[in-house]
Amino acid sequence: MQTIYYDLRDTKGQQKEIEEKISAAAKILREGGLVGIPTETVYGLAANGLDEQAVKRIFEAKGRPQDNPLILHVTGPQWLPRYCRDIPPMAYVLARKFWPGPLTMILKCRTDVVPGATTAGLDTVAIRCPNHPVTLAIIREAGIPIAAPSANTSGRPSCTTAQSVLEDMGDKIEGVVDGGPCAVGVESTILDLTCDPPRLLRPGGLPVEAIEQLIGPISVDKAVTGTLAEGEKPRAPGMKYRHYAPKAPVTVVTGAPEASAQEIQRRAGPTSGVICFDEYAHLFSRQEVHKLGPSGDKLAQAQRVFDALRTFDGSGVTEIFAQCPDSRGLGLAVGNRLKKAAGFHIVEADSLRIILGLTGCTGAGKTSALAAIRDLGGTIIDCDAVYHQMLAENEDLRNAINASFPGVFRADGTLDRKKLGQEVFAKKERLTRLNGIVFRFLIPELERQIQHTGDGLYAIDAINLLESGLDRLCDRTIAVTAPAELRVRRIMARDNISEQYARLRISAQKPDEYYRSKCDCELNNSAETPAEFQEAARRFFVRLLETIREEKRRGAQ
Repeated sequence: MQTIYYDLRDTKGQQKEIEEKISAAAKILREGGLVGIPTETVYGLAANGLDEQAVKRIFEAKGRPQDNPLILHVTGPQWLPRYCRDIPPMAYVLARKFWPGPLTMILKCRTDVVPGATTAGLDTVAIRCPNHPVTLAIIREAGIPIAAPSANTSGRPSCTTAQSVLEDMGDKIEGVVDGGPCAVGVESTILDLTCDPPRLLRPGGLPVEAIEQLIGPISVDKAVTGTLAEGEKPRAPGMKYRHYAPKAPVTVVTGAPEASAQEIQRRAGPTSGVICFDEYAHLFSRQEVHKLGPSGDKLAQAQRVFDALRTFDGSGVTEIFAQCPDSRGLGLAVGNRLKKAAGFHIVEADSLRIILGLTGCTGAGKTSALAAIRDLGGTIIDCDAVYHQMLAENEDLRNAINASFPGVFRADGTLDRKKLGQEVFAKKERLTRLNGIVFRFLIPELERQIQHTGDGLYAIDAINLLESGLDRLCDRTIAVTAPAELRVRRIMARDNISEQYARLRISAQKPDEYYRSKCDCELNNSAETPAEFQEAARRFFVRLLETIREEKRRGAQ
């Protein structure tokens, strides 16, 4: 069979030509044929969802097990009553908020027009409205719901481009519509509305947090984090069988990004393939590497995960190691796909607590340096924010301040910051006394917070890191420095002040040499833009973390 290729990437092209291609694809579907179609998640292998014979062809073309149900794709919630008899009000609440979009809902009591082949014999039906103009136009033109699992050979990584569809499905299907690369990159989130509370059956392009913000807590099916038992019937696509797998066996390494990178570095050999976050690619010069995106960019990871897995099939790697993001936001879906590709063969990286302390003069670039730590999955401890929270909640701290500076609290118990400022900035010894009170309460609170949150990377952001004694909590203290003239220009632009005032502010602060002499290491900022410095800082911290981890590992032996 010759597969017809319809290129619709240029949506600004001739409208008549676009309409003709959409009409041709819709005609194939109405006549029982199969078409690869774009969606915002992955490419789907589409057939008329109400035509049992056409649906059976999907299973044949993919080599898909017959007990793996399909999803009906529609153009909006007005289609729901046509295909199920029991629609809870919550379904319309979710549809109004998230359709079109990457949310699939499992609903009770499919109607008689939906064949058993579509639902794998279940009485429930899975429905979603894709957020892609081409596919929505095809569904409207065809006038039928489209059953469309991912357009890959069953078990292989899903397709996020039309070329990948042709690679897997060429000569097996009538047509492929190229609507460009998929914007999300992982399949839809599947939510079971036949139970209370609703249950997550598959994490996907709509983060769980967004759903819970709208409807409250949802439960998570065990198939999200493991495999179904032998003989157990899946209620949604992707729950039972090994999915997304390349030819070489996959091992997923979880844990903090720097820890999982180090674990892979220890395990990988010259014939290993590595899927890693961008900032750790330099660790694997001997291996074939596919970058997953920055460790802090979950959308980039979702867009790249299937391409990374598929690309290894054209190489000679004998095994694949993959870094896994945390389970927040889209990370849950990306991690789920990687773990299914590995058959849930997971290694937990040796996780350690690492605490960095950053200090330096204003204008040196501490904000950009802290952003780089966030990109590495680190948690920023803002001492100023902790202090203000303690002012609101810690009566002992308030009493101690009030005893030394009577009258700085209003009648309602809130701090009069202006009055306190006038008190302490009038004489240096008063400021020293206030800092001593604050530090006495702040350090134990930070120790408690860090202990409570457990292992991982932390950065303490404190104006008086060295003077307060907070440096004793840190594995390393870092002086963020910059040439004085650059600092002047940055402060002027940032705070919209004159050059004279900027120079006065700098002259009132400690010199860079003070921080250099007291900190463990220096991060110098000579970059022209914050983005350039953030990237340089990220590379600096990756190297520093490697050193600290190795020291801790040797110390534990």
